[in-house]
Amino acid sequence: MAASSRRCYCSVPGCSTSKQRQPYLSFQKDEHLRKAWVRLIRRDEGPLFHISRGSTFVCSLHFDEESIYVSKSGRRRLKSGTTPSRFSWNSWGETRVLRQSVFDRVNARFEVTLVEESQNSDSAIENADEQPTVAEDQQPAAASDHNYSRDSAGGLDADAAAETIRQLEAKVRSLERQLSDLSCTLNINRYCATDEEFRFYTRFQSEKVFWSFWESVAPSASRLIYWSRAQRASDVMALEKPSPNRRLALMDELFLYCCRVAVGMKEKVIADIFGISLTTVSRIIITWANYLFIVLGSVPIWMSREQVQATMPPKFTQYCPNVRVILDCTEIRCEAPSSLTLQSETFSSYKNTNTFKGLIGIAPCGVITFISKLFTGSISVREITRQSGILSLFEPGDACMADKGFVIDQMLSDVGATLIIPPFKRGTRFSKEDTEKTQNIARLRILVERAIRRVKEYHIWDTTIPLTLSGSVNQLWATCCLMSNYQGPLDVKGDVPV
Repeated sequence: MAASSRRCYCSVPGCSTSKQRQPYLSFQKDEHLRKAWVRLIRRDEGPLFHISRGSTFVCSLHFDEESIYVSKSGRRRLKSGTTPSRFSWNSWGETRVLRQSVFDRVNARFEVTLVEESQNSDSAIENADEQPTVAEDQQPAAASDHNYSRDSAGGLDADAAAETIRQLEAKVRSLERQLSDLSCTLNINRYCATDEEFRFYTRFQSEKVFWSFWESVAPSASRLIYWSRAQRASDVMALEKPSPNRRLALMDELFLYCCRVAVGMKEKVIADIFGISLTTVSRIIITWANYLFIVLGSVPIWMSREQVQATMPPKFTQYCPNVRVILDCTEIRCEAPSSLTLQSETFSSYKNTNTFKGLIGIAPCGVITFISKLFTGSISVREITRQSGILSLFEPGDACMADKGFVIDQMLSDVGATLIIPPFKRGTRFSKEDTEKTQNIARLRILVERAIRRVKEYHIWDTTIPLTLSGSVNQLWATCCLMSNYQGPLDVKGDVPV
């Protein structure tokens, strides 16, 4: 510390000392101590304050006398490692006396009151022996204050009340732990609270439908095995026990799968939201795709003729009462393979891009009753109908409704079924009967388009499917089709569940 020869001021907020009033100014040169000084004087370096050598100082008023010594040359200097400690906000270094809390002050007054009452009662007893007895009718009418420190005559025992309080506190802690487990460990409770949020994140119609779906798959999901472990297992007996050390609860794993399939979130985003690695996200998605494909696929969805007739809307009964299924093909874009042969196989002339093509069939009530596996985009309608296996499901007398592109009448006639398609134009224009038939078929066949739209509203199909998912794309497609049935059948007049 030395006297400043420049016209400088102290850097401590609220201190206006200059070299004329307090000539001894200083600032620490050591980097670590300098940071401590900046913190103690409550100043942060920035646009309004910058430490410059020779112009930034702290005056000697902010140091204790023990921190300053006089050198042999007669100059006042700071001891090594000294920090400023005297400021206006700490009363210039004076030790602050902490005020007692309200609880301590009340207890102190309560103890004093008890001592005074005890002394007064003792003196009253002594005086009672000396003073004459006063008659009851001559006693003063003023009533004494109630002593709340003593139990009333009809009150609970103190020990019993304390035990009751301890039991209630233990119950509160138990309920808090249960609430914490439900709200903190399950990510689905953070994002889904209303029916609208459940529809957005899971594509289920309501919260009630989602929990019904979960209750139907939860018993078998408790023994779920990750596909990576199944690949590594050399012995079938090693797969009897479920995979240990799951990072997420089973409910959250299903919710994660819905976020990827229904919302279309990228795997990196899901990994950041759930706090797990990208590899774990990919493993969970593939595992649940295969699991739901097996579980939901084990339930027969092809409706019998009696079931179709019982749920058939009136307009179908009027125009085509024998229809068993409405067929249509749909395509989803996929990444172009590097092989020219695979490119030609997946290229769709209809979409003019590389696609996967699938066949979907619905009952007249709007429920999806048939799902084929995905084929390459170059396959024809006749070939996909033949390879899908739907012909074996028809019975003699059934009718199949489709678009004009389904020239499969010969295939259906071989199994005793008929094909209902719009009539082809013969001549320059349609006849009146053909026009009415075309309108009626189009009005009814639009139902399959709505069902396909529901499936494609699972946003995983919004973008081009990478070839890395080619091993599980069939499972993903089938689960989306099957889970769309939980949204309820479609009405013929509109997209309204019936």
